[in-house]
Parts: sequence; structure tokens; C-alpha cells
Amino acid sequence: MALVCPEHSPFTCPHVHPPPHHRAGSCHCGAVRFEITSDFPELTTCDCSICRRKNALMVKVPESDFRLLSGKEQLSAYQFHTFTATHYFCRTCGIYPFHRKRVTPDHYGINVFCLEDFDPAGIPVRATVGAGMP
Repeated sequence: MALVCPEHSPFTCPHVHPPPHHRAGSCHCGAVRFEITSDFPELTTCDCSICRRKNALMVKVPESDFRLLSGKEQLSAYQFHTFTATHYFCRTCGIYPFHRKRVTPDHYGINVFCLEDFDPAGIPVRATVGAGMP
């Protein structure tokens, strides 16, 4: 097997497995600011009633890779159905920047369109089926 990078093994080569990216994000008005760390293996869409309406493209990050920098008091929380997922919206501009996930409540779903200088082109998108969840 040929190595992509002769100085590294295939599992440590930064060219094969680039380090995770640190990204800053915010709502439209800037009242809510956050940062995440992710290697962006895939993005997701969801067909549940709220995700269809907000039309977000999301990346999943664990709690440890999410940090709310400012605007906690500006966030409005919305829950429905099982009251497990919590969807957050800015009270000032109404933008949805992130939500605490239902199936994996120790993770956040981040609206990638709220990330600064982020281009989602080329990242695989997986459609999740939220509408059929009990």
C-alpha cells in the first residue's frame, strides 16, 4: 500500500486526515455568537416539520466542540412533540443558529449558513428522516 504522505502513516497524515477546523458563527444581527470545532465529514438536512420550515443545512458537533461566546440571554428556545430537541432562535433577528439534537442530546446541530467564511460545496449531504420518528 502506497502512503499518500511519506513522512506520516495513513492514520496520522494531515493530508489524508486534516485537523478539525475551528469556525466562528453568529446569527444575522450578531447578538448570538458561537464557535465550533469540526472536520465536517458530512452535512445533514431533515424532513421533520420544523426543519422543513427553517430549511437549514446542518453539521453535528458534540457538546465539547461547541462554545457559546455571547448572546445566551438573546436566545429563545422552542420545543415540541417529545420535548427532547431544543431549537434556538435569536430574539432580535429570528435566525436559527443551532439546536440541541433529539436522538443525540449531547450534540448540537449547527446551521452551517451561520458560520463565517464557510462554503458547504463539496461536502456530502445526508438527508435524515425526522418526520417518521415517533
